[in-house]
Amino acid sequence: MSGPLRLVPDEGTPGWAEETMRLRTLPPRRRRPQAPDPADPKHPPVSADPLDDLAERLADLCADAVHPYEIAAFLESDGLTDEQAALLYGRADAFTLAEELFAKVDRRYPGPSSAENPWRIDPWRCVLRGLVFALPGLAYLLGADLFAPHRLRYGLPSGMAATAAATLISWAWNQALAHRAYGWQSRLDRRSAGLTLAIGAPLGAVLAGGCGWLIGGPLAALVFLLGQSGYLAAATVLLVLGREKHLLVALAPSAVGALLVHLVDLNGLARAAVLVSTLAAALGLAGWELTDCLRAPATVHTGPSWSSTLAAGLFGLGVGTLTMVAGLGAAVHHGLRPHAPAVPDSAAAGPALVALTLSLGLAEWLLYRYRAAATTALRVSLSPGDFRRRTTLALAGCLGGYVAAVAALDYAVTPLWASAHLISPTRLAALLLLAAALWTALLLQALSVAWRTAGLAVFAAGSEILALLLGGDPVMAQVYGCGAAAAVLVPVAVVVLGRTTRHR
Repeated sequence: MSGPLRLVPDEGTPGWAEETMRLRTLPPRRRRPQAPDPADPKHPPVSADPLDDLAERLADLCADAVHPYEIAAFLESDGLTDEQAALLYGRADAFTLAEELFAKVDRRYPGPSSAENPWRIDPWRCVLRGLVFALPGLAYLLGADLFAPHRLRYGLPSGMAATAAATLISWAWNQALAHRAYGWQSRLDRRSAGLTLAIGAPLGAVLAGGCGWLIGGPLAALVFLLGQSGYLAAATVLLVLGREKHLLVALAPSAVGALLVHLVDLNGLARAAVLVSTLAAALGLAGWELTDCLRAPATVHTGPSWSSTLAAGLFGLGVGTLTMVAGLGAAVHHGLRPHAPAVPDSAAAGPALVALTLSLGLAEWLLYRYRAAATTALRVSLSPGDFRRRTTLALAGCLGGYVAAVAALDYAVTPLWASAHLISPTRLAALLLLAAALWTALLLQALSVAWRTAGLAVFAAGSEILALLLGGDPVMAQVYGCGAAAAVLVPVAVVVLGRTTRHR
């Protein structure tokens, strides 16, 4: 899974912290002119209400505000107390003063230009990230002979259950690790971010590999899962440090090897050499980048919250389990209930997972698009209700576009998949509900709605696992589990992200 989005635009650039904390000060009071002669038509009488003078001085701020509380917060930050509001302006408190200013000054901000939007992103960068998310799947094509298909465990080839468990642990650990490293980077502490990755990435690889080894399987499969754990740790380092191109270079041997598998019959030694070369390249490039980070000057900062780091880890575990059930649920169901009827359309799970993986780059691009739309809505909305309407429409457009893209990718991949038939309506519904829940959860996590998102993801994953253990149909379990998650996450997103304070 991709790491969390940066929550502050342009973080890491020189002076970003000072710009973020800078407050505008109240414009100086101008000397009021002498009262002119009422008989002179060129000089209309001056208003006796001092609020008019304040509204004139704060015209730009009041015209830009989308709620009176913005004006009240500015007045209080400038030192205006309730006593001063009553003494100088004849209003009960600063909030009453702000409400009258908001009503007096018309909203007239013209909206930002494209250069003022901090959430612009190069689409090609998202395409690149989508590739590095999808290409690791080629390793399973190269390592298919390492598992024992004639020996089944939990309905899976021997060794696959251990690999799946190691993958889940890696996803959860690396999501938490990425969150913590991004937190250090947001504080401009590159050395602490590198130290976090240098310690946490190897620990996560050892933990995931050790748990998979305890589950057991053929020696070749266990060696494969150890290599996979090491690769996922190295990939986390490179993605957090923004080195997607390095990771693409490391994946090049596996991409070439997967192509050769379709052209010639590669023996086991050649396949192992390709996998080892990818692992070695990823580890070497990650080590090089960490060395560069550790050379950075040390700074003293308070680290990111451990509570949010834990929530990020649980989020990774929840969405990883939901994805794993979508891919392996039918096989596990058959393994636990060997005499039960075969799950129809089970061969469509492969293309569905490929489509979901290929869509991750688009998912990230749409996250940025939503942030850009919300930033624009902050500048052009005339009221809180108008802002909520704009953000809801942006959410609906991005979410609908992502779900439609996943469906299109599935229909495009299915003809290329051996023995796969056109996806059934029920399985398509399960796939699209999973896509909707994942994208909405990623958006909420990126906007720091951590524990609610993690809790819903874990609850949905736990309900699907429980349904599988009780012998329920795996596809219907996904429909109900992912459907319930999406049905809760989308309204939460509408309510929470419809508040201006969430985007400031």
